Amino acid sequence: MTDGRSKQKILEIDGLHVSYGVIQAVKQLSLDIYSGEIVALIGTNGSGKTTTLRSISGLVGDTRGRILFAGRDITKLEPHRIVKLGISQVPEGRGVFPDLTVLDNLRLGAYVRRDRAEISADIHKMYQLFPRLEERKKQLAGTLSGGEQQMLAIARALMARPRLLLLDEPSMGLAPLMVKEIYAAIRQINQDGVSVLLVEQNARMALAAAHRGYVMETGSIVVQGTAEELRSNDVVKSVYLGIN
Repeated sequence: MTDGRSKQKILEIDGLHVSYGVIQAVKQLSLDIYSGEIVALIGTNGSGKTTTLRSISGLVGDTRGRILFAGRDITKLEPHRIVKLGISQVPEGRGVFPDLTVLDNLRLGAYVRRDRAEISADIHKMYQLFPRLEERKKQLAGTLSGGEQQMLAIARALMARPRLLLLDEPSMGLAPLMVKEIYAAIRQINQDGVSVLLVEQNARMALAAAHRGYVMETGSIVVQGTAEELRSNDVVKSVYLGIN
């Protein structure tokens, strides 16, 4: 592999099944992420993408199969332990604490840590990554624009110092210029050594950023390959990229 990626597998999902009552949201799903990669998971609404992320984070109870992180089975692990191991998720809808300041949101992102001096240093790094957050550090998060809230949600997740960052629809509802800014930050985060699993309906943006990708339909992976292979796949071009 090139572009700073290695052959070390950081995440391995093998035969994942997730059910909500009688509804099977994810069926026999298997995917891998290697250290240093950005991997895109694309698909239509209801295809199981968000459920897959929630399963990795330990937020879904009724699962079968195996999820390994850096060789360790985390399938039945509690969410806070998964965060401590090095996986952070930025949920769809951002999920910032609206009645807390930007700075307090960032501090909460480091709740699994006790190294106060390094936490302060990391907050400064987040301000370098997203200068707008420093400008608004005393502002309530609920008063930020949608794009600024997305920046804050990503920065808050990074405060746990993850090795793997899960991003759920980071471009949703944002203006095109803000989407470009968010994706520039995602590339920088990856260049700084964090692997990324990116769930997106905006397949064009996702595949432009990703090294590899998977396409989900009705809970299963139907196509996989390098980003270049997916961009040239006739089904992906027609259904997800709008190219006939």
